Amino acid sequence: IADKASIWVGMGMTEKQGGSDLRRVTTTAIEQADGSYAITGHKWFFSAPTSDAHLVLARTDAGPTCFWLPRYTPDGARNAVQVLRLKDKLGNRSNASSEVEFHGAWAQRLGDEGRGIPTLIEMAGYTRLNCVIGSAALLRAGLVQALHNARERHAFGRVLAEQPLMQTVLADLALESEAAMRLMLRLAQGFENNEPAWQRLMTPAAKLWVCKRAIECSGEAMELLGGNGYVEDGVLARLYREAPVNSIWEGSGNVMALDVLRAVAREPDVALALLDEFAASDDVPVQAEALALRRLLTGDPAVLEAQARRVAQGLVLCAQAVLMRQQSSMATADAFIATRFASDGRLIGTHAVPQAAQILNAARPPDQLCSAQRLQLSSSRWTRRPLT
Repeated sequence: IADKASIWVGMGMTEKQGGSDLRRVTTTAIEQADGSYAITGHKWFFSAPTSDAHLVLARTDAGPTCFWLPRYTPDGARNAVQVLRLKDKLGNRSNASSEVEFHGAWAQRLGDEGRGIPTLIEMAGYTRLNCVIGSAALLRAGLVQALHNARERHAFGRVLAEQPLMQTVLADLALESEAAMRLMLRLAQGFENNEPAWQRLMTPAAKLWVCKRAIECSGEAMELLGGNGYVEDGVLARLYREAPVNSIWEGSGNVMALDVLRAVAREPDVALALLDEFAASDDVPVQAEALALRRLLTGDPAVLEAQARRVAQGLVLCAQAVLMRQQSSMATADAFIATRFASDGRLIGTHAVPQAAQILNAARPPDQLCSAQRLQLSSSRWTRRPLT
């Protein structure tokens, strides 16, 4: 590894009994005379098994501990890691996931004994940000495909994109995509500036919300193409299969919601200051939501856990509304706030979207990027071919 200009590093935490409660890890680490450790056990999901090294969670007498486990030992031999099989996954197939066993594998300890979970969770903050980035990209990719199809296809004597109901659905997707993009960039800025409210509170909330919205919206984009969206000739089938993984790995929805509550409990002043910032909005629906969240978070703790997803949703919608008001056009911000804080429907396209045509015009990609070509998924690679 020392001779390489760069390296790949994966993670190994999840075991057969599950990955949400890492305190139950069964893989063991025994210290050797030279200060290294021998790792024995298994990992049920072992990301990128061809990586140069992995950060592995294993148990010592002090509890779960983080270890640096390279692919090769210092003497150049292959480390004692046996790949049992590659996972046959629904999507994310180009990124290998494996099941492995460790048979006295050589490793070095990272951090203090018994503090492995906090060590790895610090890195998990960045991977959760990656999940938000990936899901925001999926939202945009699906929207672009749907917009292009609606501009080119005719039904009932009119271009689809000119029909009022289709405009409402497309505009709703465009609002979701832009809001995810604004939130994702603000999260990245929070990491860059080491802002606790955005790193520890908004990151799990955003991962829960944006990743789940990508699942719903990729399905909606597929439906807008009809049968052509459901076949492997186009990109949407792959987007649809890819979307769920970001909700699952690095912590499922419930884990993220509970992480939000833990962040509030650890740093209540940070959470309340963020809510005060949201409540200072000039938009009445945002003010009302921020005040409702404050009452919920400072109310009866006995009922708070069951409302954890509600808290995460409210935080994200307030943040997106504030960001849209600051950075988006007035029409887009008005439409987002009018639809996301309404109660007259939960499906994409059930809200009347003000100025839908203007929003769609702003959302459309440059014609040269999508009018002459489309992506086709073959069995082994992506290829481009002209539209017929």
